[in-house]
Amino acid sequence: MKRLNKIIRSVQAFSRELSGHTAPPTTFAPGIGLALGGGFARGIAHIGVLKVLEEENVPIQFVAGTSVGALIGAAYCSGNSIEELEQIAAQVRFKHFAKWTLSRLGFATNARMIGFLNRILKVKTFEELRIPLAVTATDFSTGEGVVFHSGPLVDPVRASCAYPGMFLPVTIRGRMLIDGMLAHAVPTRPLRQMGSKHVLAVQLKGTWTQADSGPRHLFDVIGQCFAIAQEMNSGYWKQAADLVIEPDVTGHKYDDFEHASDLIRAGEIATRAALPNIRKWLQIESERMNLSLPRRASVPAE
Repeated sequence: MKRLNKIIRSVQAFSRELSGHTAPPTTFAPGIGLALGGGFARGIAHIGVLKVLEEENVPIQFVAGTSVGALIGAAYCSGNSIEELEQIAAQVRFKHFAKWTLSRLGFATNARMIGFLNRILKVKTFEELRIPLAVTATDFSTGEGVVFHSGPLVDPVRASCAYPGMFLPVTIRGRMLIDGMLAHAVPTRPLRQMGSKHVLAVQLKGTWTQADSGPRHLFDVIGQCFAIAQEMNSGYWKQAADLVIEPDVTGHKYDDFEHASDLIRAGEIATRAALPNIRKWLQIESERMNLSLPRRASVPAE
């Protein structure tokens, strides 16, 4: 039976790749999709979001991730517990998935991410994930957004994290791919295509405050430019979002891995503030389910 289910998932995923859409689920579910945006180390806040949703028994039916959101989404959907994600976040550093290099295409390669992902992922393909996942990247040549739903996990996640200017592009199926933030800063639209009825988006702004001393180097400049572009073009992805969670990661640098606990706490605080609206979704769907259930015919007493 397990093998049969895997074959069915494979066929469904292949169909999504061809059509770009996912058929709605055949069984009742709230249809909540979680869109995890990019933000490099700031993305550790996503773990806090997931932690609260689990504690409050909020069922997540679909996940879509961009950049660090793709990495955390893949780890979570593959079966890592919140405790395991917290342990990984507390230990991980830039050197664990990046290596400085000399290239006209970037200053570093994220090839080390292959080993890192192989260690933390419980499964190796999209079809084996416990929760359906979409991973976004950007075609460097055309600017087109690329969404992965099937096949091996590692290279799509690497491509989604290929921060331009820092990391070398990742080539998949003959296409040179870079960070998904350029095409899907927060991947809400892929969730709609997967069948999400309610889309919960997590945005990580991470802009500087007046108290900051300014950019330290080129990568801070690039990061701030990304943050500005993301905010200026946020209308595109926000149109497909029902609710936006914005953890307060102000002041945290792109490589602020040593403050993982603070970032997780920021995700928790922002998600708890959003819980009343999320509970409304669950209540509405529960009421709809009750209305749709057939009533038992009464049996006259003898």
